[in-house]
Amino acid sequence: MERERWVAVAMLFGLICDVYLVTVSADVGTATSYDPPYLPTKCPGYTEDQLPENGLFVAAGNGMWDNGAACGRKYQLRCLSGLRRPCKDGSIVVQVVDFCRVSPCPSTLVLSNRAFDAVSKIPNTKINVEYAQI
Repeated sequence: MERERWVAVAMLFGLICDVYLVTVSADVGTATSYDPPYLPTKCPGYTEDQLPENGLFVAAGNGMWDNGAACGRKYQLRCLSGLRRPCKDGSIVVQVVDFCRVSPCPSTLVLSNRAFDAVSKIPNTKINVEYAQI
């Protein structure tokens, strides 16, 4: 009986560790902002009424674009650092609606002005961000 209890505790501990590792995994990259007009986009089907209502969307950089597979993906994003301490507390959820419009792309993610303002106190700068697909 004691052995069965020990096995059950070990299995529960393993499950908790697996859940913890999955929920804390994130990537680190950079973010800049871009100005309107936001249309047309490289993602099919995006029109003015299909952009996220809250204005929290991004254009994916070269490393994330994946030949358009990034379209529609959502990411939890937060500012980590930057020049002159730009970061605001908290995180936001953004949706990929476009591919970076300049080559080479200046950052991993290019945020709409509203998304950038939600995480940074300083506009038109480059920040370091942490992001995880949700």
